[in-house]
Amino acid sequence: MSTTDKAPGEAPHDSAPADTPETPDTSAADATDLAAGAQLSTAPLEDAPSAPVGIGVIGWARWFWRQLTSMRVALILLFLLSLGSIPGSLVPQTQVDAMKVAEWKDKHEFWVPIAEKLQLFDVYSSVWFSAIYILLFVSLIGCIVPRTWQFIGQLSGRPPGAPRRLDRLPAYATWRTEKSPEEVLASAKTLLGGRRFRTDAAGTALAAEKGYLREAGNLAFHIALIFMLVAFAVGQLYKSEGGKLVLRGKGFSNTLTQYDDFKYGGLFSPDSLPPFSFTLDKFDATYETSGPQKGTPRDFKAYVSFSEGAHGKPVKTEIEVNKPLEIDGSKVFLLGHGYAPVISVTGPDGKVIFKDAVPMLPFDANLSSSGAVKVTDGYKDKDGKQEQLGFNAMFVPTFAGEGKGTMLSQFPALDFPVLALSAYHGSLGVDSGLPQNVYQLNTSKMKEFKDEQGELFKKRLLPGEAMTLPDGAGTVKFEGIERWATFSVTQQPANGLALAGAVVAIGGLAASLFIQRRRIWVRAVTGKDGVTVVEMAGLGRSESARLPEELAVLSAALHQQAPSAPGQPVKENVEGERG
Repeated sequence: MSTTDKAPGEAPHDSAPADTPETPDTSAADATDLAAGAQLSTAPLEDAPSAPVGIGVIGWARWFWRQLTSMRVALILLFLLSLGSIPGSLVPQTQVDAMKVAEWKDKHEFWVPIAEKLQLFDVYSSVWFSAIYILLFVSLIGCIVPRTWQFIGQLSGRPPGAPRRLDRLPAYATWRTEKSPEEVLASAKTLLGGRRFRTDAAGTALAAEKGYLREAGNLAFHIALIFMLVAFAVGQLYKSEGGKLVLRGKGFSNTLTQYDDFKYGGLFSPDSLPPFSFTLDKFDATYETSGPQKGTPRDFKAYVSFSEGAHGKPVKTEIEVNKPLEIDGSKVFLLGHGYAPVISVTGPDGKVIFKDAVPMLPFDANLSSSGAVKVTDGYKDKDGKQEQLGFNAMFVPTFAGEGKGTMLSQFPALDFPVLALSAYHGSLGVDSGLPQNVYQLNTSKMKEFKDEQGELFKKRLLPGEAMTLPDGAGTVKFEGIERWATFSVTQQPANGLALAGAVVAIGGLAASLFIQRRRIWVRAVTGKDGVTVVEMAGLGRSESARLPEELAVLSAALHQQAPSAPGQPVKENVEGERG
């Protein structure tokens, strides 16, 4: 038995196998060999010469469609879509945070007209981003449809017949046997069929083909991309996501007015919010108390009681980081936590005009927090003039101690809580109708309370302590401390479709990369001396070392059933062998 392993494009053997009828080296034989390889692919022949499409509207329309549905243009559009997403990450988006957009415009006045013309504040709903998205969608469909029909045609067809010169193919084996051609072909059909090859016998040759899952995986990958694009579009159009800060003992109801911030897709309707509510019963947080990881969070857990529907029965459960509460298609995530000092304000007349837990926003890992206390109603100074009070606040759960550095916390737990307040009076500006940050104090229309040295009146308080405002303006007391937690309520209707598309895409890509489409041909003819000459050859869609190895295994298996004839020398042909 002689085996040859040649790379595609190598020079053919100088002579045909022994006792095989001579076949002239004609262009028709070459065309047959090329056609056999070309049929292994279902890719559209977009680079092949084509007749002129003509002129006029129809001609240009045909040209545009051919360009749009080419794989090259699909890749360009996919790149443009990724490139177009960059401004959406760098420039604040109106649907995400309108206040950040306003701040960006104040800081970059020169770029505002250009950004507005380019729709950079609404990238994902802009005309140009939508155009790229739609063109990519159409391009993928235009690529997939013809490939799918061609692939279906190949599945329903037969493997192509054997080329005239099998010895020209990259993997080739030949030997002589006393078995009849019919017996050899029958054994080859049983052997290849058992290896899941599709077989078809024609005359003195048997054609076999395997590896259809490669193209099926390729098509599955591109179809999955379309499903992912659809899922992304549906998710963006119908999504909703809102944040809510909830104090311990307080509750939340899933209505639009209850959210602190809320963003949604273009086709979202408030009526689609599922009715549910929950109450934050307790919040626990633990931290590392020693070592290099001191202060690092170990566990966050929110204990809540939730109810489905307007009259649902309360059910107790726990929400942890990355373990959301799922209710009727919505997910409630635990995002963060902090402290809310309970502060009371008493007017000059001795009447308590304000008492509430005021959430403070952390600005470092040890939960050093800042905020603002705003007394909007009920306050009159000693002369009876109605005013508003405001206090800039700084809270630290663990104070380093007097004279031991700045007002920064040393540990996130409540080991030594201290509240620092500075006092103002006047107009808070809340009656102007303009939105304000509830955690910041606008002092543009306010006056400072002055201490004995004429400086801004400020004081540090421990829980239970109070400070008296200058000139008998009232007192402020640090009553205690509450906990708060922030939750994100999200609704993504197409998440399941996107996940399924991603899984199929990965599977399809793996199949297209690791499965090789290949064909095997077996020819058995009777030589001039009455001995049967057996030829086996293989052809793959791409060059691979696995094809010669597979042919060697198959030829060895067939050789066992149709062994070499006695007295026939074993011929080893090493011409064209890979190094």
